[in-house]
Amino acid sequence: MSKENVTFRLDSEKRALLDAIAQGKDRDRTYILNEAVDMYLDLYRWQVEEIKAGIREADAGDFATDDEVAALFTKLTLE
Repeated sequence: MSKENVTFRLDSEKRALLDAIAQGKDRDRTYILNEAVDMYLDLYRWQVEEIKAGIREADAGDFATDDEVAALFTKLTLE
């Protein structure tokens, strides 16, 4: 995989936190930034796939009944 340089501005407090994390993991800042970007991209991909799956279900008419929604609401609010 080829690598490219990317430059962006970052608050000095965030940079200090990144450096502290890097030092604690015995890694450099670049490693930590790549790890953070990987986690963000994984999360974003997951969200997009879940949205697409929900749209497919809605298009197929696969909805929860009023009783199912009420039962779930009751369960979540009583716990």
